[in-house]
Amino acid sequence: MVTEQTVVPAGVTARWRAVAAATGPADRAAVERAVRAAYRAAGLAEPAEVRWFGSPLRGAEAALEVRAAGAVSVREAVRTLPWEAARRQAVERVGTAGWAPLWALTGGELGPVTNALAGRIRDAVLDRLAPEPDLEQADRPEIDAARVRRTAVRLALLDAVRGQHDAPWFAALEAAGVLTGAPDGQAGADALADVGRGAGWWWPYEGVALVSERPVALHRDEAGRLDRADGPALEFADGFALHAWRGMPVPADFLSGLGGVTVERIRTEENAELRRVLLEHYGYERYLADSGAEPLHHDATGKLWRIQLPDDEPVVMVEVVNSTAEPDGTFRTYWLRVPPSIRTARAGVAWTFGIPEAEYHPQRET
Repeated sequence: MVTEQTVVPAGVTARWRAVAAATGPADRAAVERAVRAAYRAAGLAEPAEVRWFGSPLRGAEAALEVRAAGAVSVREAVRTLPWEAARRQAVERVGTAGWAPLWALTGGELGPVTNALAGRIRDAVLDRLAPEPDLEQADRPEIDAARVRRTAVRLALLDAVRGQHDAPWFAALEAAGVLTGAPDGQAGADALADVGRGAGWWWPYEGVALVSERPVALHRDEAGRLDRADGPALEFADGFALHAWRGMPVPADFLSGLGGVTVERIRTEENAELRRVLLEHYGYERYLADSGAEPLHHDATGKLWRIQLPDDEPVVMVEVVNSTAEPDGTFRTYWLRVPPSIRTARAGVAWTFGIPEAEYHPQRET
């Protein structure tokens, strides 16, 4: 239960949600002031240089280079220690019992979508800078070199501060009254928050800070997943981009062919995940009709259909008709996807309500 001490001030979560999804060029002067303030708050000399990059990909690439040249990461001093101190202060302010509900209304609400996006970026950067070796084609020296490279990229990514994607924590700390919004000379958490308001990922090293711009475009579905059918779902000014369909990573040239998808194209797609994307785009009802599928079972509840897919679990759907007429007098048909283990239409509908088939006895289906 949220107590009076842990009620989240109006607008805090919404503001940080907007920060996490913000696009467009940074106010570089303001961000650089905040970066230098973060170093000062950590008791470090300000970086002699702040370098800007168009995306986390190029930032990570530069981090590899400065690490190879002997640069020392100061992430622990700049980010980890201030973060731990701010979290302790937040818990002290709201109490141990108050922290959980406060987090649920701030970081807990923003975390799943924001962390998933950050994870997608991290994985893409790793794969672009250090692709997995082909174990069947490469020889041992090539495999060993590729693994060394991947380890180096992982270490460079561990040096990163997530900038705008630390929004879940910023929201919680602001709600707890830890972020004061003080101007120059602010505490470490305030400086980190100011960087996050204006920039993407950044890397603090002795003598130099590497900062990446935010994306120029971000497209997501209602669930917050990356989603775009006609171009990159996430795009940076330097060309780094991620393509996705309802959260599913897809190759850049895959989406261009969605408009001409056929039953045969779906059947012959070897990648099971991409086949699901094709099937979802084509439409289950349309696929059932065009592929000549036959119902597996039918009863008074509806019809149970099964789509067999090569090297993948079957897609099982229940076709039900709404008993309430539409304004024009027609009755709308719905398609409900259910687990492959379902064997009857009634069991499928019951599953959608979370109850066993034997307990499903509706007086009227709507």
